[in-house]
Amino acid sequence: MDQPIIAILTDFGDQDFYTASMKGVMLQINPDARPLVVTNKVPQFDVSAGAFILKASCPYFPSGTIFVVVVDPGVGTLRRILIAESSDYYFIAPDNGVLSWIFEESRGVTVREVVSEHYFLKRKGSTFEGRDKMAPVAAWLSKGISLDNFGPVMSDYQKLDIARPEREGSQVFGRIVYQDAFGNLITNISEKDYLDLAQYEDESQFIISVHEKEMAVRQSYQSVKKGELLAVLDGQGYIEIAKREGSAADETKSKPGDPVMLRLKEK
Repeated sequence: MDQPIIAILTDFGDQDFYTASMKGVMLQINPDARPLVVTNKVPQFDVSAGAFILKASCPYFPSGTIFVVVVDPGVGTLRRILIAESSDYYFIAPDNGVLSWIFEESRGVTVREVVSEHYFLKRKGSTFEGRDKMAPVAAWLSKGISLDNFGPVMSDYQKLDIARPEREGSQVFGRIVYQDAFGNLITNISEKDYLDLAQYEDESQFIISVHEKEMAVRQSYQSVKKGELLAVLDGQGYIEIAKREGSAADETKSKPGDPVMLRLKEK
């Protein structure tokens, strides 16, 4: 790209100077780069949420985009910094599992440990490696520096335990993997899992349950009255538990990690 995109994803929030500092470092090294923010509102220290947000957002960026992911409870420790290359993108992140969905779903990912201090800031502290190490590495990469220069290929990187749904007869057992700002609960039960269970024109034939509450799978939020619970196939291709104009998380007292079950409604 003439103006390479560097996409930043963090749990910093919008109040402080952290992301602006990272952008400044990138632009000092490569004034032609285009640093932009995916979000700064990953729940603080929530590596699993950061991993899911990255997985959900990155397919919609142009090929060649460099993602810098700073959800990093282990900053300042001996944990490593990774640079990963998939068929379409580059990812720079701490070695804490935040790239797990990328490792799981992307083909031909090559992972390196970033060890060359030549590409770090000369003046640096111990608590802001997003600015001092990851931002400059991203900027140098955007200038066309070869991946070989950053460090050796590795295979012993950290991976989260990504739960997969399991089918037993006419039931699919899954888990909530993400809660968005609306209180919608995204499960790991995919559209394929849903369609494999049975083919019905009437979505109300499917029931999903969480914490002893049951709701039908519908076509849209408007399929139920305001304040009612429902489930829909969301924009990411997963079953989502929602409450029309309200919070399903509050209504069901559920959170990421909680089990869910999809089944056919008995006739």
